Amino acid sequence: MNELTLSWVRQFYAAGGTPRSLCAQIGKTIDQHIDNPIWIYRLSEAELEPYFDRLERVSDMALPLWGVPFAIKDNIDLCGVPTTAACPEFSYLPNQSATVVERLIEAGAIPIGKTNLDQFATGLNGTRSPFGAVANAFDSRYISGGSSSGSAVAVALNMVCFSLGTDTAGSGRVPAAFNNLVGLKPTLGLVPSSGVVPACRSLDCVSIFANDVDTASAVLSVAEGYDENDPFSDVTPDANHAREEGYRDGVLTLGVIPPEQLEFFGDSDYEQAYKAVLERFESDSTVVLKHIDFVPFQEAAALLYAAPWVAERTLACDLPLRDYPEQMHPVVRKIIEAGKAYSAIDTFTAQYQLRQLKRRCDQQMAAACDALLTPTAGRCFTREELSQEPIEYNTHLGYYTNYMNLLDYAGLALPAGLTTHGLPFGVTLVAPRHGDRALLSIARRLCLGLGDQPAPKRVGDPRYLDVLVCGAHMQGLPLNWQLLERGGYYLESVQTADCYRLLALPGGAIRRPALVIAPHGGATVGAELWRLPIATVGSFLRDISAPLGLGEVTLSDGRRVKGFIAAAGGIDPEADDVTQFGDWRSYLNHIGSA
Repeated sequence: MNELTLSWVRQFYAAGGTPRSLCAQIGKTIDQHIDNPIWIYRLSEAELEPYFDRLERVSDMALPLWGVPFAIKDNIDLCGVPTTAACPEFSYLPNQSATVVERLIEAGAIPIGKTNLDQFATGLNGTRSPFGAVANAFDSRYISGGSSSGSAVAVALNMVCFSLGTDTAGSGRVPAAFNNLVGLKPTLGLVPSSGVVPACRSLDCVSIFANDVDTASAVLSVAEGYDENDPFSDVTPDANHAREEGYRDGVLTLGVIPPEQLEFFGDSDYEQAYKAVLERFESDSTVVLKHIDFVPFQEAAALLYAAPWVAERTLACDLPLRDYPEQMHPVVRKIIEAGKAYSAIDTFTAQYQLRQLKRRCDQQMAAACDALLTPTAGRCFTREELSQEPIEYNTHLGYYTNYMNLLDYAGLALPAGLTTHGLPFGVTLVAPRHGDRALLSIARRLCLGLGDQPAPKRVGDPRYLDVLVCGAHMQGLPLNWQLLERGGYYLESVQTADCYRLLALPGGAIRRPALVIAPHGGATVGAELWRLPIATVGSFLRDISAPLGLGEVTLSDGRRVKGFIAAAGGIDPEADDVTQFGDWRSYLNHIGSA
């Protein structure tokens, strides 16, 4: 069977295949790996029958995920199937599915079963389960990564097209890196967590594993959306809707960690793999690599297990800690019981510290940086190594991941090739809250984790609007403050195409120009391009008075940008044509010296 992607599944059905025949092939694949404890529960043929029956009554054109097989991490509810969180004594039988699972099934996806995990989603290694340690899909001597171990390996071994995991500290990204997958960790609250067993409820999110970006994107489009039953659910802003996704165009600025702050824990293969990624982008003139200070990110990461957020895990595991602590995995129990030591004073102290760190991190993220680019993990340990140092080495696995949910960022783990020893290496793109679609678009631009074809729609950064100004809003002129106060920043000086005229409007306390299209006798006009946060564009436009308005301006290099332009018929006939001066600043200099 070829690599299972959404595109391949659709081609399989277009060629005459059926959900029954595909699931039969998948069953054989699962049987071939029966010694690897990937699955905690597999749906029987009888349990799958209702899904097949429904799909046979519905056109494959009517449902976006028609007949697409998927796996569910066993801390996420599937109606009528036990949820164990990898603790048999904790097991319960849900009478309804988690909201995200309901949405996927409604869209035509077929649940194949529930997958293994680090118990109570506590761990990044995939070895802390009474059902057994899930082996890496590429080399069984190595860890699979966790806690979403089974979910990742099920996709990597073509048992499903995609899977659901959860991610609090990196559980949706580390297993992706170790098994050559795309791992999408959404913005907190973007995908509802109703029906998910909490680990650290304020930081938990449902994640998506897939073999390519296009499949992950399609699943996110179905899974996301506000859920009134989830108090942590949030409404998606316009800039993060699926329609804003595509193929990121133009120059990209990626924040990267300086060499002295990188850590590979003695793994020279991973170090060389990461250097190769950077060298590839350094050779691309449209990609700018910019060093960021990773120290505040590291300090935020340290708070996850060395501060009161551990107490949130203690709260989530109150029942097993109280009623059957001896049935808990010993390492998991040790970690979770440590939360009892924290006080309310400790909690507020840590919150204040996190706020300070977030400000420092946010400032770097906002400083003309489209995304951060980091290794997903610094090293992949063998299962034997992990057993010798279960806590220290697990901490190493979170070096590049633990900060993300504390800072409320979006992350996209991507495959970036194999090491010289044949193990997968991965990188992660990071963006601020609600930067999910921006990351998917950037991944296509960087050709990482691509599907069969890049999206044809070319898009800019949805967080900003680039605006051309040609008068009083330019640098050093009287209205430039209106851009600066709204977080705008200067990009470049430009020239319009040679089809415009520049007019000086009469009256007013501040001299203003009007840029108009000239059907005949036009010329180029000098201007400036500024980048304005999309959230402030409305208030900026509110301060613009007639006859000016926002339209589309063609530049001398062929680009088309938003800019202030006026309709010639709405301009005072006493306006002076000042096009011969080349730009507004030159005109002001002329009349100032006249």
